[in-house]
Amino acid sequence: MLAIEVRFLTGRFVAASHHDRNVPEWPPHPARLFSALVATWADADQPDSSERQALEWLESQISPSIYASDATPRSQATHFVPVNDARIFSQSSYDNRARQIKTLLAQIESARAQGESGRKIKSLETKVKNQQNVSQMVASVGNTPVKSAVDILPPGWISTDDHIRTGQARSYPSVTPDESRIVYLWDGDLSNDTSQVLDGLCARVTRLGHSSSFVSLRILENPPPPNHVPGSGADVLRSVRAGQLVALEREHAKHQGSRPRTLPFTSVRYRKVTPACAEAPTPNADTVGEWLVLSFMPGSRRFPSTRAVHIATALRGAVLSHATDPIPEGLSGHQPLGSPSTHPHIAFLPLPWVGHQYSDGRLMGAAIAIPESLDSESQRALFRAVGRWEVAQEPLIITLGPSGVLKMERIVGTTTLVTLRHSLWSRQSRRWVSATPIALPAHPGALSSGTVTARAKAWARAERAVVDSCRHIGLPKPEDVSVSLAPLLTGARPAPAFPSFRQPGRGGRPVARRLLHASVTFKQEVSGPIVLGAGRYLGLGLMRPMTDQEPNNE
Repeated sequence: MLAIEVRFLTGRFVAASHHDRNVPEWPPHPARLFSALVATWADADQPDSSERQALEWLESQISPSIYASDATPRSQATHFVPVNDARIFSQSSYDNRARQIKTLLAQIESARAQGESGRKIKSLETKVKNQQNVSQMVASVGNTPVKSAVDILPPGWISTDDHIRTGQARSYPSVTPDESRIVYLWDGDLSNDTSQVLDGLCARVTRLGHSSSFVSLRILENPPPPNHVPGSGADVLRSVRAGQLVALEREHAKHQGSRPRTLPFTSVRYRKVTPACAEAPTPNADTVGEWLVLSFMPGSRRFPSTRAVHIATALRGAVLSHATDPIPEGLSGHQPLGSPSTHPHIAFLPLPWVGHQYSDGRLMGAAIAIPESLDSESQRALFRAVGRWEVAQEPLIITLGPSGVLKMERIVGTTTLVTLRHSLWSRQSRRWVSATPIALPAHPGALSSGTVTARAKAWARAERAVVDSCRHIGLPKPEDVSVSLAPLLTGARPAPAFPSFRQPGRGGRPVARRLLHASVTFKQEVSGPIVLGAGRYLGLGLMRPMTDQEPNNE
């Protein structure tokens, strides 16, 4: 088996669908990947024959299966690109230079074969460089027809008495995948030599699709199971078959890298599948479930994550105010006599922008989290309450006292804001890091005062409290836990910066919960969303899944 992993270094993939230039392509078609490999091979000064053989082996295989996450199309703008104007740089002038360069290169080869003097060869090489130098064609402003130069500008820049030459309208559709990689899997048997040759070729590929789609490729030893397989299905992808390399060479001979071109391909139907897994099922927390996501409107994206509990409490109050009595336990979070519910119930989770190098920790929206085990009566009560709220108020508004009001709208469909995507917080991972601090269920003691031994014991108790929090929501015991007062994600705020979080203790007396950030690593991947600790229903303890390539504090 062969598996090639493509990582999108910018976190997005830019390429237009072959049948609609305004629609992005996802997943990237196998024929596009093959063309990128061929282009990389052909760009070498001396194309390697062993790499050609490896490419010919690859094209003869059955179309690959694909592992690809979901992807969200990015909003796009139309750009007007000035076209080349033949009246300034005519095609004939380029063709003439190309012919002269070709003739000079042939003369150089002949001179070397006949043992001519180095002086003559150097003279011919100088002539080649002169022909390749087109700087005078663009730098001699005084010799350029001014009207022709004006004509290549986009419309509206400069008016002339005759006309305005329109620039060529171009759009660059792109997608942002939930997971910034895609894996192609072929079932064919290949030798170690062929695998090494392909791995070396993959290492030189720098882009896939548009020139702004920077990628890195490698051969993967332990690929994930595919979720797109060839066969009867609704999706039609461009693939390749034996003879594709020759077909690409034939097309290149026609367009020479400058004229319009077409990509040879074979249409193959693909269908989406749920990957079969022979391993133990992925553990799920009782916080796993669907989200109803509210996006804060641009003027309301000013609140730091330290206001999470305040905003979550206000959001909960607004929803309950539109619910009809009696409010089910799964929505209110309380039993009929007022004591806290002992079952998973609806949570209100403000979502901070964290984990990116430019993150600043602002709250971008909020999720109303609906656990999978929630009863249907509570679900209906929630949807009816939100529906009444939307009818009564547009946009949705919650009042935050002296801080003013917060305006928001419910997201329907996909969103361009990564922070508000359920998939960002729910994907499987072994390592999870807190975006908001965890309210420990038991106070560990003084962490910053006392003897060294006493402080060490307090930090150990804090780690055990995090472990207990994981077990309490149905997760396995983590194999590694580290806790910190400082944030462990870019954009997250220090735990002491959050207001004191109090809950009723024994006898109804309020108890202040210790807040700490944590990094938790499990033996196997677990599914999210994961929210830990005593404040998990009001925005505290929200955990972000991390990939192996991401550091804790980016």
